[in-house]
Amino acid sequence: MATTITFFPVDNGDMTLIRFGDAEETTLLIDVNIRADADNPDIDVRDVAKDLREKLKTDEHGRPYVDAFLLSHPDADHCRGLIKHFYMGHIADYPDDDKEDKDKRILIKEMWSSPIVFRRASKNHVLSDDASAWATEARRRVKANRDKGFVVPDGDRIQIMGKDIDGKTDDLGPILRLRDSHFNSIAGKTSLYFSAHLIAPLDPEDTEEEEECLAKNQSSVIINFTLAADNLNPVGANFLTGGDAEVFIWNCLWSRHKHEPQVFEYDLLQTPHHCSWHSLSYDSWSEMKEKAKVDEDARNALSQTKNGAVIVASSKPIKDDDTDPPCIRAKTEYLNITQKAKGDFYCTGEYPNSNAVEPLVFTVTTEGVSPPPKKETTKKAVIITTSTQTPRPHG
Repeated sequence: MATTITFFPVDNGDMTLIRFGDAEETTLLIDVNIRADADNPDIDVRDVAKDLREKLKTDEHGRPYVDAFLLSHPDADHCRGLIKHFYMGHIADYPDDDKEDKDKRILIKEMWSSPIVFRRASKNHVLSDDASAWATEARRRVKANRDKGFVVPDGDRIQIMGKDIDGKTDDLGPILRLRDSHFNSIAGKTSLYFSAHLIAPLDPEDTEEEEECLAKNQSSVIINFTLAADNLNPVGANFLTGGDAEVFIWNCLWSRHKHEPQVFEYDLLQTPHHCSWHSLSYDSWSEMKEKAKVDEDARNALSQTKNGAVIVASSKPIKDDDTDPPCIRAKTEYLNITQKAKGDFYCTGEYPNSNAVEPLVFTVTTEGVSPPPKKETTKKAVIITTSTQTPRPHG
């Protein structure tokens, strides 16, 4: 079975599911943005909750679950729908067994969380109800790990992505993933189907200036995943994802890793912050238009493509206007990047067309990723065109 990456059409928000190619079909969900309209059958919005549930397995009690859930950062458009659709608490206390399958909340066997969720709410760190619920559950799981010597069952598992301020995470060794480390554990098991390189968040003690900008950029988790094509090919494709990380973060990261650009190399990139111009520039697109300048260091970090690389914007349809995100100028930059790589660009709000969106599924192969066919709608018929992706040469 091949590893797949599914991007759900959730407007300006993120919701991505990796289903690994192992026999257990292990799943990692990255963020969620299930809007209220998506739950309303009377409103013409894609039912992404139904789409997600159809891709999940159930346990011996018939309860749907994800093996792990990575919250890149606690912005509303990355955790919307969490309380309604996911169960947080001891699995032994799960209350939904007598409900219809469609109403049973999804279990999270293991949380992957930035340490920013442990910070107190403030003017610069405002939490939605869903984000607050995530933070409360993350704290519960960390306490359970401390109390039980880091030997806990499914439902109490958590991995912390990066260090927190004031040494608050220094005693969490078994569940703490340090910046620039690699790990391949998920839900208490070692996997041969992925390796995750944690690139960010930046360590909080770096500089006062960086700490201020980290708050503004929401300390997004940035990971470059190496995904197996199958059990014989552990290196199939690299998937780079980074939440809402903006230009300051990418600029800093390029300065740190410019002598090892392979840190950022990808076959598949999820555009930061829903194809926002602010991930590529300090200038305002709406105010400066074509005079706005690209930050070359940030662009360098985001343009380390492998041959045939694909870039996906998880956003609304991208229009030629002042909107940001998504921003037409950012799309232009990403199109230039993919063109040079002989790859392709997709927008979740436009696939297969803006009037009838559906999940966008990529399959990991020995040569990178195999995208779905592009579909163009004409007045007479739906024409399917072949991708411009060029297979990566072996070697």
